[in-house]
Order: sequence, then structure tokens, then C-alpha cells
Amino acid sequence: MPSIISKSTFKTLQRFSPDYAPCTITKYESEKTGMNVVVVDREGPKVNGFFTLATEIHDDSGAPHTLEHLCFMGSKSYRYKGVLDKLATRAYSNTNAWTATDHTAYTLESAGWDGFAQILPIYLEHVIVPTLTDAGCYTEVHHVDGAGQDAGVVYSEMQGVQNTQGELMDLRSKRLLYPENVGFRYETGGMLEQLRVLTADRIRKFHRDMYQPKNLCLVIVGQVDHADLLRILDKFEDSIIDDIPPPDTPFTRPWVESQPAPPLERSFLETVEFPEEDESSGEIAVTFFGPSCNDLIQGWSPAFGFLSRQLNRSVASALNILLVYLAGSSASVLENTLVEKEQVASAVYYSIEIRPKILIQFNLSSVATDRLEQVEQRFFELLRETARKPLDMTYLKDCITRERRMIKNSVESSATPFSEPIIYDFLFADRDGSMLRADLSSLKEFDELATWPEEKWQSLIKGWMSDAHHVTILGKPSAVLSKKLKSEEKARIEEQKKKLGPEGLKTLEKKLADAKAENDKEIPKGVLEQFHVPSTSTIHFIGTTTARSGAAKKLGRLDNEMQQLVDNDDSQLPLFIHFEHVQSNFAHVSLIVSTESVPIALRPLLSIYLENMFTSPIERNGQKIEFEQVIKELEKDTVDYSIGPGNGIGNPELLVMRISVEVEKYELAIRWFKELIWDGFFDLERIASTTVRLLADIPDAKRSGGNMLSAVEEMIHSSPASIVRARSTLVNALYLKGVRHHLAEDPEFIIVKLKEIRDALFQFSNIRVAVVANVEKLAKPVSSWEHFTEGLETDKPLHPLEKRLSRVSDAGRNPGKLAYVVPMPTIDSSFALSIAKGPSSFRDPRVPALTVALAYLDAVEGPMWVAVRGTGLAYGSSFSRYTDSGQISYSVYRSPNASKAFQAGRTVVEGFVNGTTEFDALALEGAISSIVLSVANSEATMAAAAQMNFARQVIRELPDDWNEQMLRKVREVEVEEIRAVMKDIVLPVLTAATANLVVTCAPVMEENLVDGFRDLGFAPEVRSLASFQDSYGMEVPGDEDLEDEQGEMDGRSESEECEDEGESE
Repeated sequence: MPSIISKSTFKTLQRFSPDYAPCTITKYESEKTGMNVVVVDREGPKVNGFFTLATEIHDDSGAPHTLEHLCFMGSKSYRYKGVLDKLATRAYSNTNAWTATDHTAYTLESAGWDGFAQILPIYLEHVIVPTLTDAGCYTEVHHVDGAGQDAGVVYSEMQGVQNTQGELMDLRSKRLLYPENVGFRYETGGMLEQLRVLTADRIRKFHRDMYQPKNLCLVIVGQVDHADLLRILDKFEDSIIDDIPPPDTPFTRPWVESQPAPPLERSFLETVEFPEEDESSGEIAVTFFGPSCNDLIQGWSPAFGFLSRQLNRSVASALNILLVYLAGSSASVLENTLVEKEQVASAVYYSIEIRPKILIQFNLSSVATDRLEQVEQRFFELLRETARKPLDMTYLKDCITRERRMIKNSVESSATPFSEPIIYDFLFADRDGSMLRADLSSLKEFDELATWPEEKWQSLIKGWMSDAHHVTILGKPSAVLSKKLKSEEKARIEEQKKKLGPEGLKTLEKKLADAKAENDKEIPKGVLEQFHVPSTSTIHFIGTTTARSGAAKKLGRLDNEMQQLVDNDDSQLPLFIHFEHVQSNFAHVSLIVSTESVPIALRPLLSIYLENMFTSPIERNGQKIEFEQVIKELEKDTVDYSIGPGNGIGNPELLVMRISVEVEKYELAIRWFKELIWDGFFDLERIASTTVRLLADIPDAKRSGGNMLSAVEEMIHSSPASIVRARSTLVNALYLKGVRHHLAEDPEFIIVKLKEIRDALFQFSNIRVAVVANVEKLAKPVSSWEHFTEGLETDKPLHPLEKRLSRVSDAGRNPGKLAYVVPMPTIDSSFALSIAKGPSSFRDPRVPALTVALAYLDAVEGPMWVAVRGTGLAYGSSFSRYTDSGQISYSVYRSPNASKAFQAGRTVVEGFVNGTTEFDALALEGAISSIVLSVANSEATMAAAAQMNFARQVIRELPDDWNEQMLRKVREVEVEEIRAVMKDIVLPVLTAATANLVVTCAPVMEENLVDGFRDLGFAPEVRSLASFQDSYGMEVPGDEDLEDEQGEMDGRSESEECEDEGESE
């Protein structure tokens, strides 16, 4: 580690290396201002910063949230909106921020130290000494436009969430848990009615109170030059010392020195309605106060009388393990009883929220509305019963062992390990870092927990859950409320327009235009040019080594040490095995499986098949092992296991079955694959339980505007052959009812079809294996697979991998005819997505120019940002390129009027195409730098780098050095090439004749959106969500939903298309 400059005003408080992670943690504190800095030194291409302030407010004004946005509008030395992000983009960096109830964090992610170091002082000045102008507050927070509509970036964001189920339930829970003048009671994001009256002066006051260096902690993770860091911070403190309150000014530390939350004196049970036309199911949220996050164990409840002096990390760890025991899997008490056996909820989720008093919360999802109170009572019966009866101590100790194992894996697999516990240590613990060291230096607390007797765990359940006061919220859907909110909002806007009158609206239109003009003052080129594009020498990309066995060798023979190790064990097994060697204590083993052999009409049944893969009984040595025992054994042996579409490897039409284990258990992982696939029972009880649970989740899934936008788009642009489409909510809504009907009338029919899916999927010709591990530690990297292939037809040739493009519908291949507006009563905003043709090959010569063009347009404070987000037309917009399906998209999210945002975006692109807008050379440099950052993002950890290498070579059939080739090509792109792809590829996605359009919106917005998009040349058709549903032929006689199903595409029904494709296959 570089030596520390002795003259720095930052003193070292702690330095230690956790004994379970390859990193060093150092904590500094400024003797001048009190600023805290914690550095986690670890290898990798990225440096991540979390600049965290403890923020506490006692109202719903949203002032904390507004600052998260306003600090990016300019600072003392850089008084221009967007200058920070334009500089960051050029320095291989990206900025962002979030607002939690108890803190606000500003993030900086950079490829390499040089870029991070260049942006750090500029960013900190924006945080500590921002401009906070009236004009910035007006456009960014809230304003009324010339049409009388409320807008603003913050307003649009909160408009999209305020009346959602989760937000309404959470707000009522906070009101009951915390009295007035306790900060956790309030909505720090801001309530709409308070955002409409929030003033710039109120925001400035909150900033002055909270945004002081003594209340700031810089958490930095990556390969850091400590001497350079402290030099930068010393200089920064000198530059702002006259702009902040004197460091010795009395300061009340948020949360620690403010009014604490009193204990609950009784329990509460309340019902909260949320807007939803489907009134079939709701949700239950149960919240308890836990122990203090800083107490010693012996202090957290005198009734328990524990003697240990270990810090409360053990208490938090114990609670977390206990929650895993109670609700961590289908084998756990609550999940097994309420979800699997009694089927009264689709899932039981749990969470621990670190606060001065820890919050423990359970959520029961998709509970039948007429049984909410009954299920809540059953939940507490189970808790009390569990605390009273003997615990399964073997399973509980397995939970402890697995938790330790998962922590070790997480510090390998996360690009930002320890950032969260460091933030909470800063918020609530002593500032000397002593608790940080105690919490993170080792995992010894798990040794102590493993010695706890049963009565301690039972006391934990009784003391903090089953016998404790609590707050229960029953979330109940209401069609009446949905209509009421729609009519009230419409009436409010009409009254607002009436009150303002034509002259008032004109005045507001001018006020908005003036504010935009002030915000959008051009940044002098000299301001940007004084900062050079940093060297890439400090970007340390992670190297992996490839080795191949069996059919994988057809991709080319390799000459390296790992290949030699593989060859030494090569038993002529023809199985395709791709190895990626990394320095890791874990082996991540994946089966990549083609789905082409599965009949199209059965592909929706994959939803049930995949859900049951790890939760079904198996046969072992002639005996049936029940699914609960299977799960317990899996959790004992593994770090993680999953099966699903291959999004992570770039092709969602493939399936990826993954098991991660400690490297010495490599052979055990392979045995699990064999057992789970071929020895699993198709158990009717399990199948029925899964079907009920998946059906119960559908109403909740249909409440998200963004998710349903994607679901409708998938129904339109993917053919029935697509497994993404076949497993979507809008297929499950009908298909699973058919499955349920067959399970009642002819269950053997479903069993036969599931066996047909298994036999079609797991043919030898469909399987490829990917192993990410330290190959040197694998005793038998190849021959361990011999048992797995027994009984498979290993002489059959490997099938080619299916291409996403082959499963695009006719409408997706020939866009420009369709436009749909889908009203949804559960949302208060609008979302839009358009799709057009794009390059369908990574080798298309237009790809480098298109990559630069989209990076240029989508840059933070770039052209689209300024035109859409900067004017309050939407919370955001972005382009996406889908080379595997030959498409390009443009999306608008959380907008008060998506058609206006869409028009603004089109105007921007038209300006570049017709030459009225010039390309900015510095911004083009920034676009190329952002592409470098995107590569670093995709390969930020060893496992991620290995996965990308596999995807590049095997899935996309590209050379190992493809990234280097692309980075070289994007640097060579000329302006005219960018203009050409904007004309030929980008503008068409914003043009009615060449793009298809989907919009989801609040019902009150429907008319304006239809008119707005019609003015843009589209011919919008208003359709219900139900009209896009598709049963794939699995109808239930008399089902009302089938009568609503209108889903026609290209002049014929989806079921007809499905039948045709099934016959041709």
C-alpha cells in the first residue's frame, strides 16, 4: 500500500484486513472538519464511491430527496448545470444518488483510479457547496406547465409511486411505529401535496443543517492511491472551509443524538386500501422493533440474561439466521406451512432494516382479500407454535454454516463489498471505527452462534417476534378507490387550470421557459477542456484463462497451463465443457440448455417445471426423499442454486441451471445436477402448490406500469416460440388456469407433459457446461462428469444454439404498424416504449458508430437528458440496442405525459440528422469514455469477467479480444458515421412509420396520450391488459378472461400462430 503523506490533516483511526476477504479496510477522520473516509482496497477495474450524509427531517416535504437531484445542478466553482456529469463521462465515470429515510448517498463509479481522482473534488464541491438556484428548484422539483399540468423531475418520480400498494402500506406502518418528531415517521421522498408547495428556501435550510463535512463519510472501494486521495481531500477542505458553518459549531448528530423511537405500547392491526380494479388479492406486512443496533448482547433484553460481551453484530447475525430458518426457503417453517401446504400466500418475505432500533419485517404476498385477517392470525399462531415446540437444531446450524459461506462468496462476487455495513456504522455507531473493526474483521460470531442452545433461539423468537408488540398492515385492493383517485386528480387539475386562467397559464409557461433558459446556459468549453481524458493505465481489468474439453475443443485448441491440467484429466468425454480459471474459493457450475426441442405449446409449462426443479422430492437408493429434505441438503452443500433464462449470458431463449459450491465440492455439484434432473418426482401436490402460488402472484405483477409495458411489448414482438413470451405474466394469467383445471380433472395429463419437457430439454445434444473456478483446485475437472452423462446418447452431435432473432414475431421483424395505449388504475404516471429495426449481428460495420451514437445521446446531462429529464417531462428516457434480436428501442419512464417526452426526444435526434445541431467534440470524447466504463461494469468481479468471456466466445461466437477490437473501433468512428446511424437506425425508432409503440398510463392520462401520439403520426389503439393475454391453447371452459382476450397479431390470433408453428416444428 502506498505510504501516507504525514502532513495530511486526516488521521488514521483504523486499518485491518478481514480474515475472510482479500482486501484491506482503512478509516480516516479529518482533524480540520471531522469528515470521515473509509477505503476498502481490493483488486478490480473499478473504483466505487458512496459519499454518504446522515439526513434527518421531521416532515413530508421531500427536501432530502430534492437535494439528491439539485446538487447536480452546479456548484460554487462550476456554476453550470451538467458540468459535473459531462466531466465525469469523459473520465470513465458515472454519477448517481439515492435517498433513504436515514441517509442520502451520492455515488461515483469509475474505471480506474485516475478518473475517480479527477472527479472526486468536483463532485464533493457539488455536494457541499451547490448553487441551489430558484430556477433549478422550479424545473427539477415541481412546477405547473403552460397546460396546467404538474411536472418536475422529483414530482414525476413520486407521482409514479405515491399511490402504489407498497408505498401506501409502508407509509401507514411508519405512522404507527413512530410518533411525531421521530424522523423515521416521514416520507423523505416527498408527498405530492407537499412537493407542490415546497420552497427553495426550505431546501437551502435543510442543506445548510445537514450537508456539513462532519456529517459526511466517503466510502471508497477499489484500487486506491491513498497518498493521492488524502492530498485531494486536504486541498478540497481548504477550498470550502469559508463556505461551511465553522467546524466547531455545535451540531446534533442525526439519529444518534435526536429523539429516539419509544417502544410500542400495544400492537396495531389496520387495513390500508390501494387502487386496483382486480380485488382478488392483497398483502400483509408485519413489523416488529428489534434490539438496538449498538447494544452489547447482554443488554438487548434483560430477560434473556446472556453473558457474552460480543458486540451486537452477533445479535443482528442471529436474527438474520433465525429469519432464514423461519422464512428463507420452501423448507422453512413459515414458507412451508403458509405457502406450500396451506397455500394462503404466494410467498413469505423477510427483511432486517438497520436503525437505532432494528426493524424486523415479514411480508405475505398475494393473499386472498377475503382472508387477510384470517391469514394474519394464522401467521402469529405459527410463530408462537414455533417458539414453543422443539426447533430443528440440525437445520438451524446448517443455516449458520451456510450464512458464513455466503458471506465469503459475496465478498468475492460483489464489486462493492462492505459498503452497506460501513454506511450503517457511520450512521449509528461510534465514529472511532472500533465497532467497524469488530464487525468486519472476522466471522467469529458464527462460532459463538453455533454454540447457542435451543432455548436462546426460542427466546429470540418470543422476545422480538411472537410475543412482541407489532404493527400489521393489511393491504386491500379497491376498485372504488381507483375510480375516486382518478376523478379527484382530474378535478384538481381542472380546478388548477380554472384558478390560473389563460393569463396565469401563460405566465407560468414563461416562468418555466425562463427557468429552463437559466438552467441551460451553455458551459464554456474552457471549463471542460481544462480537464484531460485520464489515462487508462490505472484500469486493471480482471484476467481469466480459458480451457476447453470435449465438444468445446471445436471452438479452437488452446495452449496454456489450465488447458494442460484439463487435458491431463481428459477421458475423451464428448460433453461440451468450457472452463474459466479465476482465483476463487468457489466453483460456479452451469448447464446451458437449448430449448428448441420443447414443443411450442408446452413452453408456458416451463414456468412450473423450472419453479419445481429444486423443490421437488427425489428418489435416492430406492427411497423417496421429500422436497423439504432436498432443500435442506442443497442449502447445506451449496452457496447458491438457480435455474432460469440465460439473460446473464446474452440469450434469454436458453436456460441456465447453476449450482455454486466451495471448490472442494465440485463433484458434489455435478451429482446434484444428475439427481435433480433425472431422479426428481413430478409430485402432484408440489405441482398444484406451485400453480396456485404462480396464479396468486399475477394480480400483483399486473400492478407495475413498467413491468406491464415490457410484458405487452413481449407479447407483440416475440413469437409464441419464445420462452420469454411463453413464461410471461400475460400468458400465465390464462395458461395456469388451464393447468389448474387439468390438475383437478386429469392430473396425469400434466405429469406426462412435464416429463415430455424434461426429456426434450436434457438431451445430450442440448447441453453445454460452463465452469468458473480455480482449475488448479479441481481434482478431476473433466472425468467428474462421467457419471452425469451415463444413460445419455453421447454419440449424438451438439445442436446449434438457438438465436433470439429466430423467435421474433412478424410484427417485431416489420415494425411500423402498431401503437397501443394501455390504461392501468394502479399507476399515476405514464411509460412508453417504441421498437424498430436495428443491427442483428455484432459484426455489423454500423455497430461501433451506433454504440457511440447511443452513448452520446443517453449521456447524463447529454442531449436526451437535457431535453426530457431536464425539462421535467419525465423521470428519465433511454435507448437500448438488442443485437441478438435485431432491434433498437426508446423508452420513457415515469412521465406526466409520455407523448411530450417522446416528441422532445425525436426533436433532438432530428436536429443531429438534419445538421441544425452540431456534435460536441468533448461530449463525443465522453461518449467513448462511457463505453470504456460499460466494459468495466460488465467485468467488475472475477465471476462476472469469466461469465462475459464465456458469453463472448460460446454464445456470441466472438473472439476473446472482442472488447479490445470494439474499443479501438469506437475511437475511430467519424462524426458523419454517427450522423448516418442516427438517420438510418435511431430516428426510425422515434418515427411512426418505422416503429411500434406501447404505452401504459394512469386512466386519467389516456385521452391526452392518445391525442399526443396521434399528433406524432401514430394511430394509438386503447387496449386492456387482458386483451394481450394468450392461453397457448390451454383454455378453461367458461373462463371470463378468455372472453376478454382479443390478442391479435398480424391479422390472426396467437393461438393460431402457435398451432402453425407447432405443426411446422
